[in-house]
Amino acid sequence: MPVLVASDLDRTLIYSAAALALTMPDARAPRLLCVEVHESRPLSFMTETAAALLTDLGDAAVFVPTTTRTRKQYQRINLPGPQPKYAICANGGHLMVDGVSDLDWHARVTARLAEHCAPLDEVRGHLLATADPAWVRKHRVAEDLFAYLVVERELLPEDWLKELAVWAENRGWTVSLQGRKIYAVPKPLTKSAAMREVARRTGAHLTLAAGDSLLDADLLLAADKGWRPGHGELADAGWSAPAIAALPERGVLAGERILRELLKETRGTAR
Repeated sequence: MPVLVASDLDRTLIYSAAALALTMPDARAPRLLCVEVHESRPLSFMTETAAALLTDLGDAAVFVPTTTRTRKQYQRINLPGPQPKYAICANGGHLMVDGVSDLDWHARVTARLAEHCAPLDEVRGHLLATADPAWVRKHRVAEDLFAYLVVERELLPEDWLKELAVWAENRGWTVSLQGRKIYAVPKPLTKSAAMREVARRTGAHLTLAAGDSLLDADLLLAADKGWRPGHGELADAGWSAPAIAALPERGVLAGERILRELLKETRGTAR
């Protein structure tokens, strides 16, 4: 009876240079491993210690990378350890099995979205009409499932974001601000539903999860036990739940701590 570990990636296990939060003296900074290259440039990192922990975790549990990234964006990542059999992409819109999207799962998800949410074109049109080009750098649609903007965070009006959240709520969508990206995602498009499907297929008796953003809240609540770092949307909001540990570490050292906790829990269960 395996343990299933479903973890968010960006700003949970892997970190861009801007998100590393290396506040210690340079000589005491941890050694870093690059785990993602994009357009010939290093993009995402974890500590070497975290890489070793993830390798051990991949041997001890069913490790499921769980991300809002598209399949193409996910496939740029080269995580250490055994190749995961399952991965959750596009916030649960694609369940990857041995690197290939499960078409039946995707069809079930898209049918649910069509039934319960305003169409993507309406949401995208609203974003295009109301977002100011002065602070928007990119408009994007991900996997024909959800939309997001890349913005200049310091120029973003707080009132606009609040108004967008109310507008989206009334149409069955949710809004999440992560770094420089503003996501508009249909409410039924969840990481938790895909995690439950993997748990069903693997017969996992225990589910563990980690994440930092509003889009990870459902994943954390669906797991038997979860962890969040000291940074991100959930930390900023003071979000907590009975089975969720709020860790104090921020930046790349939080990723190391999360992996240590996941591995400790997995090994403790095996005894």
